[in-house]
Amino acid sequence: MYSISEPQTLNSSSMKITDFKSIVKNYEIIFFDAYGVLKNYNGLIDGIGKTFKYLKEEGIDYYILTNDASRGPERLAQVYHNFGLREITPDKIISSGMLAREFLQLKVANGTVAYLGKKHSEEYLHELGLNALSVSDLDLKNIDDINVLVFMDDEGFDWNHDINKIVNLLRKKNIPAVVANTDWFYPVSNNDIAIAIGGIANMVEAITNRRFIRFGKPDSNMFIFAYEHCAQGKKIDKRKILMVGDTLYTDIIGGNKFGIDTALVLTGTTLPHKAKKRINSTGIIPDYICHSAAIEL
Repeated sequence: MYSISEPQTLNSSSMKITDFKSIVKNYEIIFFDAYGVLKNYNGLIDGIGKTFKYLKEEGIDYYILTNDASRGPERLAQVYHNFGLREITPDKIISSGMLAREFLQLKVANGTVAYLGKKHSEEYLHELGLNALSVSDLDLKNIDDINVLVFMDDEGFDWNHDINKIVNLLRKKNIPAVVANTDWFYPVSNNDIAIAIGGIANMVEAITNRRFIRFGKPDSNMFIFAYEHCAQGKKIDKRKILMVGDTLYTDIIGGNKFGIDTALVLTGTTLPHKAKKRINSTGIIPDYICHSAAIEL
């Protein structure tokens, strides 16, 4: 169905698979998406540990760009450490939560942040010195102190009861709503997906006829933040940065808009037998397509 080729720029009529190792050697910095690229519902993607050994040996820098806003970089890095991948340290993680954090620090001086997500999301907000209240514990008769609503995670609440609650909160009070994770869905098996918090936020936004504030891929602010984070004041040639992702609508279009090369891997939301159709129908064209981000040493 596909053939192996040397790295090449793709267009809608060129859909060849490229070996990932042959790509990365041409770049100085690699931006990796997390879920579907490095790990999935089973743990690490096969061979990913060897990828980071290769990057270290070759002196190629790397960062993890994730739309996971449910926890801070330390907790996110610990997940990889639990899998035995210690090369991913907190300073290598750039999350949409870090951008949302800046917004909340600047815009929410007092009052309470109501959030949709797990309990450890509350710890993340407490680190900012903010009062946090789970939507599960929210009383719609006592909302005077609620100054902002944050969509953080798709678990940790009663979908029917609590989503109805936030719809009514936004009807009753004019407060900003922040979407700290823009993902619409994520894979839970080889063939199935689950709705992510970005998908829930889209539904609530349509119901309430509101405009929410979003952080994360594909927004250019995420890539600007990542670029500045890894540049540390130095000039970095964008042509030497590669974005590796599994989703056309976030990773690939985001990288394309920022002006860096992109590689689509087929270990996540974009199924191998549907990749060509998806690319042709959306017009979102990666520079490369790879089976996975794994490297054989």
